[in-house]
Amino acid sequence: MSTKKSAEPSPTSIARSDRKRLAAEEGARALADVERQGIEVRKNMARLREARQAKESADEALRLALPPPTPKKRLRKPAR
Repeated sequence: MSTKKSAEPSPTSIARSDRKRLAAEEGARALADVERQGIEVRKNMARLREARQAKESADEALRLALPPPTPKKRLRKPAR
């Protein structure tokens, strides 16, 4: 009862190897896509951070250029 491997692969083994190859290719593409999206997100975050810091510094410069607000006098409540 010895089983001898045939020289030619069966259709099921061919299909299985094709599925494995396709899965590996799709996995590599998915990883590359995720990495590319991560790079784009980090670039956008850096751009937004620079814009926020520029706005904050402009607001601070404007605040320092304007005179300080005068405190309002408190009104006394009328006695009952």
